[in-house]
Amino acid sequence: MKNWSNTIEKNIDDVDNYQIWRLEQLINFGLDGEKISSVLLKKFINLLDIDDSKKRYLKFLLKSNENRNIN
Repeated sequence: MKNWSNTIEKNIDDVDNYQIWRLEQLINFGLDGEKISSVLLKKFINLLDIDDSKKRYLKFLLKSNENRNIN
């Protein structure tokens, strides 16, 4: 993952804040071969500070994935 934010030291002690920060970094700056955990994304999607269109698209993907798993 390539990112330009160096706020990791502030967030590493609080697990939830670190996971939110990490998701935001992955979404905003690229995955660089990593995958985003759908469990974490589902848990924190409403708390992420990301572009609204990205958030709507990710919610759509999560919902379509849920529907696919039900059938």
